[in-house]
Amino acid sequence: MKALSSKGHLKKRAGAENNTGTEAQGMNILLVYPETPVTFWSMKHAVDFIGKRSAEPPLGLITVAAMLPERWDRRLIDTNVTDLTDDDVRWADLVFLSGMDLHRSSFEQIAARCKRLGATVVGGGPFCTMHHDEIEHVDYFVLNEAEITLPEFLSDFRAGHPKRVYATDRHPELDSTPAPQWGLLDIQAYATIDIQYSRGCPFDCEFCSITAMLGRKSRCKETTRFIAELESLYQHGWRGSVFIVDDNFIGNRRKLKEDLLPALTRWSAEREYPFSFTTEVSINLADDEPLADAMLAAGFRMLFVGIETP
Repeated sequence: MKALSSKGHLKKRAGAENNTGTEAQGMNILLVYPETPVTFWSMKHAVDFIGKRSAEPPLGLITVAAMLPERWDRRLIDTNVTDLTDDDVRWADLVFLSGMDLHRSSFEQIAARCKRLGATVVGGGPFCTMHHDEIEHVDYFVLNEAEITLPEFLSDFRAGHPKRVYATDRHPELDSTPAPQWGLLDIQAYATIDIQYSRGCPFDCEFCSITAMLGRKSRCKETTRFIAELESLYQHGWRGSVFIVDDNFIGNRRKLKEDLLPALTRWSAEREYPFSFTTEVSINLADDEPLADAMLAAGFRMLFVGIETP
């Protein structure tokens, strides 16, 4: 299937899908993650030392992949692990490109390359959400949280009249968030595997963009849903480090103590602790020794602690 060479071709294809009332025609979706530069976050030399290709996978993209229509074909290229080829781009009807601010250089290079090859590029993620008005070579922006904006884009796309920018100031509850598609990963290429329990943070630090993007309410997945995601990762064969990527895992301490951590402790013990958990917390964890003990019992072995605003 050839790449879409123009917006007119895109609209013709989308309109045809809408008229049939089915997803039978299908689409080829290429999800691309930019190269992480050598910074603290890349852990480049550390992952080389332990024989891995990258510190962690693109959790956002493999979650977005699970939100796409079931009949659409999808491929993931994490450029930290696999080279992006021209044939990959030509295969795609849509290229979904995401990243953070530190990916700016690689993101812009990939977007320009995709446009030279005639691809239609859809941009999303934190970098696009904060800077989309500065970014070239992207046809459509799906910003903020994809549970709200991605269905709107897909609906318009299938109808043949997609807008350039999809944005929202709403924050979804996480009960609609599907489990990541672990099968898209070369899972053994990573030093740790990411998973998400909550979004948002109750604090409002002036140097942090998290509350601007995700709000000050700590929105948590239901415990059964989160445990099911861990189980799917376990069944996929992963053993070792799991990074719970929440910007402040202890944003809702009552729910952690009463609900999640007891269930997580049981799950981990029943499987002989297959995962060693890492997460990010605010410094006030030091005031809550029972919570710290409960996290230790559940399998947490390392914490990234914010100390900027004591």
